[in-house]
Amino acid sequence: MAEKKGVKVYLVGAGPGDPGLITVKAVAVLNRADCVIYDFLANARLLEYAKPGSEHIYVGKKGSAKTIAQDEITALIIKKAKAGKLVVRLKGGDPFVFGRGAEEAEEIRKAGLMFEIVPGVTSAVAAPAYAGIPLTHRDLASSVTFVTGQEDPLKERSNIAWDKLSTGRGTLVFLMGWKNLPFIMTKLMANGWDVATPVALVRWGTLTKQECVVGRLDNIISLAETAGIKPPVITVVGDVVGLRERLNWFETKPLFGRRIVVTRALEQAGAFTALLEAEGAEPVTFPTIKTVAPPAWKPLDAAIKRLSSYDWAIFTSVNGVKYFFERLRFLGYDLRELKGVKLCAIGPRTEEAIVALGLNVSLTPKEYRAEAIISALGKKSIKGRRFLLARAMQAREILPVEIKRLGGKIDVCPAYKTIRPRKEAGVLKKELADGLIDMVTFTSSSTVTNFAKNFTKQELSRLMAGVKVACIGPITADTARELGLNVDVMPKAYTVPALAEAMAEYYRGR
Repeated sequence: MAEKKGVKVYLVGAGPGDPGLITVKAVAVLNRADCVIYDFLANARLLEYAKPGSEHIYVGKKGSAKTIAQDEITALIIKKAKAGKLVVRLKGGDPFVFGRGAEEAEEIRKAGLMFEIVPGVTSAVAAPAYAGIPLTHRDLASSVTFVTGQEDPLKERSNIAWDKLSTGRGTLVFLMGWKNLPFIMTKLMANGWDVATPVALVRWGTLTKQECVVGRLDNIISLAETAGIKPPVITVVGDVVGLRERLNWFETKPLFGRRIVVTRALEQAGAFTALLEAEGAEPVTFPTIKTVAPPAWKPLDAAIKRLSSYDWAIFTSVNGVKYFFERLRFLGYDLRELKGVKLCAIGPRTEEAIVALGLNVSLTPKEYRAEAIISALGKKSIKGRRFLLARAMQAREILPVEIKRLGGKIDVCPAYKTIRPRKEAGVLKKELADGLIDMVTFTSSSTVTNFAKNFTKQELSRLMAGVKVACIGPITADTARELGLNVDVMPKAYTVPALAEAMAEYYRGR
């Protein structure tokens, strides 16, 4: 995306909360921003799209509790832009729908700076949609009106034509109206709205912690108090609210609202968390392993230099593929060194990583474990053959032991090492103690053992009581059981997508 000459500030809509609803253009702008100034309602995960080294400034704006006043925010935007930085002002929803984007744009223009608007998906539309409430319907509503819910009820003259809102009988959507909800309901009933008109309050719309309370104009206040609803809330008034019972799709996902701990390495957690979010879960990342280079490259370097002497190269993880081929290139070699060498991958994800490099995989066993590789190779294909195994520094010895027993020769070369990253476990311990975690997932034996190291034996038993455990395969499950954990979910296929699907099936059945 070419930078427009003179543009220093982009006022960008961050969408309603679900990070998947960010626009392609917004991502492109964030990729190039020098400074990102963001609000409370802009999902902080969107900062992952910002370029490395960019400055991120949180300016709050959480209801009435503002970290920085609006005029200070505008002054900050102008200051950063005048310093020569490309500034992204990341605002929840859409900048021009009750987002004060127009005020900021006016001041930016007065300062002699150029700006551009990148619209976002407004919560006024998205939150009801995620609650199963269409704002218009052929039989129920031909119009929709967006109304601010923050107008001071003590104002002498209202800017809202309350009497006119009752004439169209379309759908009304109030934004930021929680504080004034009793006033809004009273005004509508006083201006001709039937007390039985359906009302929906959608809290944290589009996020996995979304809540929705449905009532009528005359009882929604008491229902909201009983449910403990608090801001941020979108209020929808009109007959379309009655469709929620049939059209509620988001909150019926099998993992909806489940808080699930992901223990994978941070650089690999993204794909798994995306799968869980697609099923409605709220992933809690707690990486228990991190991959780093082995303490010495000598064994792997020696093997790479004699690659052509091997009959087979076996890879038992995506990490093994990554580190092996990075080292191959580092030493000045390329894929031609593998000519005549057959490649074996332990599972489909490892196979995909190899194929992505432009190589063919000769063998991927139907069951994704070391024993299955031995079975798939067969005795005749092992005896007298030379094998290279590029793997983690510490791993199960079943593969090299069996290949040697069957008459093969194998060089086991550490391509990477797994370590336990230093991460404070205090927050997770508290959430476990408070019953805020539904399930913990493990994708390798290392994730289990490193997770357990954060607790004493007594703590692990006490805090994990009632918490479900999902393991990617039998080896991981055995490790979990050895540490005193009950395993509730294990997929038939030992892959991350299969694990996510098995978890969804587990809760769907319940």
